[in-house]
Amino acid sequence: MNKTKIFDCTVRDGSYAVNFKFTCTDVKNIVLRLVKLGINYIEIGHGQGLNASSPERGVSLYSDEEYIDAAMSVAGDSKIGVFCIPGIARMEDLKMAKDHGISFIRIGFTIDNREKAHPYIVYAKSLGLEVMVNFMKSYSRTPKRFAEGCKDAIEMGADYVYLVDSAGCMLPEDIEDFYEAAVKLCPNIKLGFHGHNNMGLGVANGLKCVELGFSFVDCSFQGLGRSIGNIATEMFVMAVQRKYGTEVVNMDIPRLLEYGYIVLKDISDRKLENPLELICGYTGFHSSFIKDIYRTCCDYNVDPLRLIMAYTKIDKENVDKEKLAECAKSLPKDNVDDHPYNFRKFFTNNL
Repeated sequence: MNKTKIFDCTVRDGSYAVNFKFTCTDVKNIVLRLVKLGINYIEIGHGQGLNASSPERGVSLYSDEEYIDAAMSVAGDSKIGVFCIPGIARMEDLKMAKDHGISFIRIGFTIDNREKAHPYIVYAKSLGLEVMVNFMKSYSRTPKRFAEGCKDAIEMGADYVYLVDSAGCMLPEDIEDFYEAAVKLCPNIKLGFHGHNNMGLGVANGLKCVELGFSFVDCSFQGLGRSIGNIATEMFVMAVQRKYGTEVVNMDIPRLLEYGYIVLKDISDRKLENPLELICGYTGFHSSFIKDIYRTCCDYNVDPLRLIMAYTKIDKENVDKEKLAECAKSLPKDNVDDHPYNFRKFFTNNL
């Protein structure tokens, strides 16, 4: 099957959730961890893209150039890109972004405004950038109209076209209807999906995209994003690996859960999901047994997430303390001094 890639938008879409006040240090910390996880497409900048920082749209703490430079300084082999909306972004903004090292650009507009976007697509391609077209509020048009827009975007030079659920209102069957219309008119089209989670269907929609062979699914750490938020990288990756193993996404789950929690716990005032809660879903471990994990981790100094993963390969129904101790003895010692998993907060929230 085609391997759907995760496209990270923690910084870009997540900027709405922090009132556009990411620091350059925040950006470096987030991008560095995404790179370590093996995520190759990382979008940064203001939520509405290049040149959007303003009293009307929200004032960023740093400039577009500074954010790009911060991300590029830790990008390694991953690709850094930006978003732009024609009429907000200027052509010189695209040139600046390219000069500072970006590899791709996503151009966002509604299907009926695609002619306004044409010169941006052409110019971005002339700069040697990968170009993705985001049809914002895609659900506001019929699948047939979306497909026609896809055809136009490809003819203009777009490398990828995004189905965009801006309101988080789409069902998995809607995703399939739009996909079928697009591939019928454009058989070789490369599609991406940007979804919001307003009905709690972000992960389900993402799984449908994997099933259909979309090139990209947008995700963010802990689902950080505008409104209720985006598809949470942690939940999406766990669901994909539960369904497909590592065939589609091969990622170290404990490290993923740790990274998302660490980088956002001092940035966002939104409730973050404790990795201890998340790992229970992935492994089938009942949360009432977390107290046994806590005590065993204290006794043997091991990573609680890896302990849960190891033990649930033996038993998902009950906890045998002797077997749990044997699992702990088989694991490497945990060298983290200040653990991010926060057992005490877990118990406070679960009394």
